[in-house]
Amino acid sequence: MSDALSVSGAPDETVLGARTGPLLEVVDARLGGAFERLQGRQGVDEAAAIVSNLSDYGLLWVVVALVKARRPGPRRRRGLSALAASGVLSFGVNKALKTAMSRGRPATPRPPGTIGLPVRPPSSSSFPSGHTLAAFSASTLLAENKTEAAAYLGLATAVGISRVHLGDHHPSDVVGGALIGTLIGLVARSLLRRR
Repeated sequence: MSDALSVSGAPDETVLGARTGPLLEVVDARLGGAFERLQGRQGVDEAAAIVSNLSDYGLLWVVVALVKARRPGPRRRRGLSALAASGVLSFGVNKALKTAMSRGRPATPRPPGTIGLPVRPPSSSSFPSGHTLAAFSASTLLAENKTEAAAYLGLATAVGISRVHLGDHHPSDVVGGALIGTLIGLVARSLLRRR
């Protein structure tokens, strides 16, 4: 579903009954053009599709947690607890926000079959990016040192970029998902440490 335009040609803020607000529009206007230059380039499109597919349903983070949990001990418990907390919290918060915001997807979604690799089309509202929210939540929870934090945050950032590049999200959906996911990760990390 696409964002509607008002008579003046500006985005209609009441698409699907929710106000997107001026802050989201400013973020989209500032960041949106950066992605347009690379869209349609086969290598970049396919890389974005691969990253997006790997992050679908949290697959990437399940693999990371399983690698961390390959040996018995505290590292296994921490990895599996972090994955479970991230999965449950990300799903619940994402679903609640998508329902509350009910924001339309970008006006120019990718035409089917143009990437060369299949990518599951989105079926829910646009804000926040669920892939990005889950990625930042999981990366914040799973990192146990600065090296892991840098690597996981790099992966989470790539997930967010892929979602905008593919035309499935507005840039502000990804920025919002990253901030909310990081907050979820920090809160859950603090709670898990207390246990």
